[in-house]
Amino acid sequence: MLNPLATLVTLVSLAKDRVEREEKGATAVEYGLLVGLIAVAIIATLLLLGPELRDLFDKVVTGLEGANAQS
Repeated sequence: MLNPLATLVTLVSLAKDRVEREEKGATAVEYGLLVGLIAVAIIATLLLLGPELRDLFDKVVTGLEGANAQS
């Protein structure tokens, strides 16, 4: 004979496990989306500011080479 209380407890336990697993999966998807958006923002920033940064570093290198030649 089956114990109805034990069956009910088992079903509730299984349902809780399923719900918790789904939340963990959703959290992983959300983190993945955030990482993707951050990566897109970094790439866009580098594309927009890349030439300006290159010019800045060229000026720094030129200044250091000039200072080194005077020593």
